Order: sequence, then structure tokens, then C-alpha cells
Amino acid sequence: MKPVLEVLQATTEYFAKHGVESPRLNAEHLIAHILGKKRIELYMEFDRPLGERELAPLRDLVRRRAQGEPLQHLLGTVEFHGRVFATDARALIPRPETELLMELILKEPLPEVPCLLDVGTGSGVIALTLAAELPSADVTAVDVSPDALALARENAARHGLGERVKFQQSDLFSSVDGAFDLIVANLPYIPGGEIASLSREVQRDPLLALDGGPKGTEIIERLIADARGHFKPGGKLVLEIGIGQETALQTELATQNYRDIRAVADYQGILRFLFASFSS
Repeated sequence: MKPVLEVLQATTEYFAKHGVESPRLNAEHLIAHILGKKRIELYMEFDRPLGERELAPLRDLVRRRAQGEPLQHLLGTVEFHGRVFATDARALIPRPETELLMELILKEPLPEVPCLLDVGTGSGVIALTLAAELPSADVTAVDVSPDALALARENAARHGLGERVKFQQSDLFSSVDGAFDLIVANLPYIPGGEIASLSREVQRDPLLALDGGPKGTEIIERLIADARGHFKPGGKLVLEIGIGQETALQTELATQNYRDIRAVADYQGILRFLFASFSS
């Protein structure tokens, strides 16, 4: 038997030696997960003895985390905009930047009953958050990956939104009909040649969700062109983009006759989001 504090300290040291970012935080999350507790509750249970029944599964999780398996995959969930979503290797793990994108979108003026489209929905967090925060909205979510769509549907059921969001397999707009007040897309934007240099954790995300083409912007550029036929009057396009891509993509938006184009920074001051309007 070993007390929680001793196991926490040993796990933290082990993670630090294996290059795990935020080793103490990771250790706390995994121990809390094994005990079925909230992380903050560990501080009230440092003296609690852990037997082999808890230690055996913890060792397996610790080993996998040290080998680069993402914490969110091990926990099976991720918190996004105040809600807990299932996450696994079928889709990109939602990032904090995308939570900020949600906050920005929810501040945008929209019609009373807006029609919204999430392109490349992945685990569904954007579409489902929009549906939950905007009860009158008509929300559609598409993805080229059937595995990602299966995960998104599971998350919809988890939050009782299965009847609110329409999910459809589509390569961008290939199977999309209709027009929308707002189209949002967090598409792959990593240049293909840079993927091998990404962190071990990021490389566990699906390649389909990472590889944006040789420049990293090819898929986004295709969306910018194809979206033009799917806007209601004054419709808006919102994009999450990679570092240093804002100038080229703003130029592409202007070339494709979008207007009111603006770049917005993320928490680190990086121009991470593009907003634009389109009227045919």
C-alpha cells in the first residue's frame, strides 16, 4: 500500500524524466481518474492508501502517457466551453484556441433563427456548443471522416443534442445543400512537411485532421472558394488558421470577393482567426 501523495510525487518525477509537459498536472489527472475523483479532491486524500487494485491500472496509464499518448485520450474526455465531451483517436483533440473562437462567434450578431454550418466538425464540439448556446439555431455539421462523425454523434447524444444538430459526411461542400448565416471551419492547416516535427501528443491526432497540404492552406483556400455559393445575404465565414497564414488567406478572401475581412488574435497574441462576410 502506498499513500496518494507518495504515488503522486513518484509519478510526477517519472513524467518529468520522460519529457511530459506539466508532469504534476498530468499525474494528478490520472490518479484522480483512477479514483473516480475530481482532481481538486486529491488534496483532501493525500494520506489515502492505494492498493494493487488502483495501482495496476494506474501503472498502465502512466506508461502510456510517458510514451506520448495524449492525456485526453487516456481520460476519454475533454472539457470544452464548460461542457465535457468524449475524445479519442478518431478526431482532433479540441484546443484552448478553439474555445476562444467559440466565445468570439457567440458575440457576433446573428439572425433570430440562424442557420449555422460547421465544416470539418471532428468531435463535434463547435457545432454542439453552438446548438447548446443558441437554442433557436439550425445547426449542420459535416466531416469527411466517418469515424469523426461517429464520435460527434456520440457527443450529441451525451448532451441531448442529437435532434438539434444534423450530421453529414461531406468533403467540404461536396454533399452540402442550402445557404447559411454563418459557416465556421477549423480545418487542417499544418504543412505536410512539418507534421513529423510536431509533438508526440499532436502526432496521435488523425493525419487527416492535421495535414493541410504542402503549404498548409490548400484545404482552407478550397473552402473559401466553395463556400461562396452557400451563404445567405450577408453571411459570415469564420476560420481558425495556422501561425503566419493570415496574410495569404486574407488576400485569398479578398480575391474571392469577401468583405469586412479581419484577423483576430488568440490568447498568445497570434493572429489565429479570420472573419469575413460574403454577399453574392
